[in-house]
Amino acid sequence: MRKYIWPLLIILFFASNNCNGQNIDTLATNLQNLPGNFLAKIQKKYSSIEKGLSKKTTKYLNKLQRQEKKLQRKALKSDSGYVSNENVDSVYSAFSKKLSAAEPLVAGSESSVVNLNQYNPFIDTLSTSLAFLQKYKGLEDKVKLPTEALDKLKSKLNEGDKIKEFISRRKLQIREELSKYTHIPSSLKNQYADIQKTAYYYSAQMKEYRDMLNDPKKIEEKTLSILNQMPFFQKFMKENSQLTSLFGLPENYGTPASLAGLQTRASVQGMIQQRIASGGPNAMAQIQQNLAAAHTEINKLKEKINQYGGGSGDLEMPDFRPNNQKTKPFLKRLEYSANVQFAKSNKFLPSVANIGLGIGYKLDDKKILGIGMDYSMGMGTIQHISFSSLGLGLRSYFEWKIKKQIYATGGYEMNYNSAFKNIEQLKNYNAWQRSALVGLSKKYKISKKMKGNIQLLYDFLANQHIPVSQPFLFRTGYNF
Repeated sequence: MRKYIWPLLIILFFASNNCNGQNIDTLATNLQNLPGNFLAKIQKKYSSIEKGLSKKTTKYLNKLQRQEKKLQRKALKSDSGYVSNENVDSVYSAFSKKLSAAEPLVAGSESSVVNLNQYNPFIDTLSTSLAFLQKYKGLEDKVKLPTEALDKLKSKLNEGDKIKEFISRRKLQIREELSKYTHIPSSLKNQYADIQKTAYYYSAQMKEYRDMLNDPKKIEEKTLSILNQMPFFQKFMKENSQLTSLFGLPENYGTPASLAGLQTRASVQGMIQQRIASGGPNAMAQIQQNLAAAHTEINKLKEKINQYGGGSGDLEMPDFRPNNQKTKPFLKRLEYSANVQFAKSNKFLPSVANIGLGIGYKLDDKKILGIGMDYSMGMGTIQHISFSSLGLGLRSYFEWKIKKQIYATGGYEMNYNSAFKNIEQLKNYNAWQRSALVGLSKKYKISKKMKGNIQLLYDFLANQHIPVSQPFLFRTGYNF
């Protein structure tokens, strides 16, 4: 028997080494499938967000400082005996120095773990993914820069929480000082209201940046999907993620042994069916109706909570109507549009198609101001279809939301309704036909990022056109 032991051990040794080699080769192959510019893209993205957040933070702190100083000047003007207990410039300067002296976030340290009410699952996965890639030979230097960019962003987010606490303390202190007045002067009330608005918009700005982190790009999603297919990464994720540090997972997590003692789905369904059966024949319909109503109410509540910062753990109901567009980046406040208008020359086929493109800027949640261009394309007649360039137009428009998806809209347009061959022909100002439009538009949802719109407009300058044109215009289009 002994003479077979050594050959058996040698066979097992080489088999084990072969398996490990295959695992390493498989890991190397999967890592090679990662998008080549993934690390550069996330470094650029999170560095950009961190710089933007730093800029906005400085802007809001400076604005609050100016508003507090203005409030002190107004208080002194309204009450010559007013004496402030502190120097505003000194307070803000000391706080800024304290922030600058704070130790930066270090990857893997306790400070890098986001507390539970601010936990971000995507950032957790991304951080753990970078830590996993950093352990792979040949990627250490490439992973270093995006990891540093992400850690700087985490530090800035943690810093933002400290700033919100500081702002809350300042508001409380101002209220205590104003409480000394029997009748607070209206000038001080208005100035304090401005401070409250600035404080609210800073919290909303922080929430906007956190929401950006929950919006992964395609390259990030593709990379994480490749990593999630690797058993090595799945094991690393279970052992090193922030969620693991918040909730200690058992060693047998994900195995059938971890489900021992828990109720099965079949047993739970059986209990529910017994309870429903005791309620009579209409019990199931009543339960489904109640669940649907409850689901609708919960969604409404979630929307309100998210609107006022509940997603970031800083729920503050403003005493004014906030402009939700104020904290969004410039590009996210833009709305693009396209529409088509036909002018009929016979009852069978439109002879001219007017195609317009526009770009609008959202002033607030209800008002949009925009500009655009349109191109007139001749289509011939039913007997002879031919396409030709018949004109060019410039547009400006304004939309004001009246109710739900109904908008009051208006605009001024100039149209060159003649075929042209060069730019010089367009310089004849008198050749342009003018239109002053007012009407209504209805928008409806097509997809998550696209809306359709229907417009009915009246042209007040239609009678001045040569020849006189139809005053009512009907347009259909899209916004995205």
